[in-house]
Amino acid sequence: MKTYVGLDVSLDETAICVVDEVGKVLAERKVPSTPEAIAGFITGRTSEVVRIGLETGSLSVWLHGELRARGLPVICIDARHAKAALSMRINKTDRNDAAGIAQIMRTGWYREAHVKSGPSHLARALLASRALLVGMRGDIANQIRGLLKTFGVIVGKPVGGFRKKAGEVTATDLAESPELARLVETLLAARDEVSRQIAALDREVLRTVRANDACKRLMTAPGVGGVIALSVWAAIDHPARFRKSSSVGAYFGLTPRRYASGEIDRSGRVSKCGDKDVRTHLYEAANVILTRIRRPSTLQAWGLELARRSGFKKAKVAVARKLAVILHRMWCDASEFRWTAGDPTAA
Repeated sequence: MKTYVGLDVSLDETAICVVDEVGKVLAERKVPSTPEAIAGFITGRTSEVVRIGLETGSLSVWLHGELRARGLPVICIDARHAKAALSMRINKTDRNDAAGIAQIMRTGWYREAHVKSGPSHLARALLASRALLVGMRGDIANQIRGLLKTFGVIVGKPVGGFRKKAGEVTATDLAESPELARLVETLLAARDEVSRQIAALDREVLRTVRANDACKRLMTAPGVGGVIALSVWAAIDHPARFRKSSSVGAYFGLTPRRYASGEIDRSGRVSKCGDKDVRTHLYEAANVILTRIRRPSTLQAWGLELARRSGFKKAKVAVARKLAVILHRMWCDASEFRWTAGDPTAA
């Protein structure tokens, strides 16, 4: 007898529901959120499992990989689609959610979410750690600026770097206030240590990129450095999962929302779906292409013409979307960036 299983996963316990082909509940239980407990319950209650479903979440990557390794047909479904189906139930409980997911598996009304590979998650962890430290460095600098401003000391434009400027201010303007000077030096020491750790992560990013042929090709595009190349590579993971390169722009939330009903048909701002960090990186690359890159390219010319008609803000978003599409195509074709049509330097 074919059966379908729904898993509602939480940190401590997972609610499991097993249903048959007509939707009749065959077994229900809560077990610890470990692959051993989940697999043991499922295999002990049924022998012919067609699909096992769980929503995207903090434990979904780990459980998906472990259950797959045990030969179970588990898939990860989009939490937004699951929410739309589960919201029809009056009472929200873990038991009802597991039963609802089991019914979704039985009916096939779901969209399977791509579970990224181990190397992709390691790269994303590296970039997330670096972004955290960069934010901390900025917070410490802002704290020093605000602290000194309270006592009438303005740091101003940090010519030669913030560390040098803050050190000069401490030595001159705070000479008669040793307590405040010591406090600023403590914050500067903390900022220096954070900067050293950022430099260490930057070297790790470069090592990772140099060992990855796809990232090296992506870096041939203007405005794309090691961080941006690794960010895009880790987010896409497998380029073949997109049938069309144009879908990548929507995947990163760089396409406008649309509302059409009756006589109403309007386009709004970009959806901002998908990975926020990748979207930010692509926008930064677009800004570099339009404002800093001196070597002319077809992409830059297109973006500048769009900026002339619609403004730089919209042009940067459009160039970021087009850049995402180009990078995916470069990856699929194993080619380098073409600066102009028929560029002979591209592979």
